[in-house]
Amino acid sequence: MQVARAITHLNRWIGRWACLAVLIIFALLLADVVMRYLVGSPAVWTAEMATLIFGVYAIIGGGFLMAERGHVNVDIIYGTFSRRKKAIVDIITWPLFALFVLVLLWQGWDLASEAIADNERSNSIWKPYLWPTKAFIPVAAILLFLQGLVRLWSDIRVVRGLPIPDDIFGAPAATESEAHAAAGQSGEIQE
Repeated sequence: MQVARAITHLNRWIGRWACLAVLIIFALLLADVVMRYLVGSPAVWTAEMATLIFGVYAIIGGGFLMAERGHVNVDIIYGTFSRRKKAIVDIITWPLFALFVLVLLWQGWDLASEAIADNERSNSIWKPYLWPTKAFIPVAAILLFLQGLVRLWSDIRVVRGLPIPDDIFGAPAATESEAHAAAGQSGEIQE
């Protein structure tokens, strides 16, 4: 349980810090607009730096999203299931998740190691190094896979009727009634 808690805690911590990247991206793009329209000369590096930071932000948050159950689901049928049925479906489909993440890790490792070996740089005028951004791909894949293992363990515990503490396993799957109650509180459901 300590390992699961550590993985979930790490992914949540990384996710909270990664959210700050949005502020950095905003500041960079704002600086680009100011330079373009007020000074008449855009900065060479701001838009590309924002793109590189966004790349890291987009991939590193996968484990956090899994811990918080923030990934998009097609809830037409799945959303009507009980927590136990959702766990069974998640267990059955887990090998597809594992295959996806292992391919991401394999290909990400190839991209990152090649970029590091070649000291890869952008083709722009600014020519920033690309390997730091690409190095996050296998790291993010490992974090996502570890959180996926925690989620699988959580789903097995749900099927067996065991408790799944939020601080160890992440956010639990919402039942249909909980989802409707949450949507009603946010004003999304109109009667």
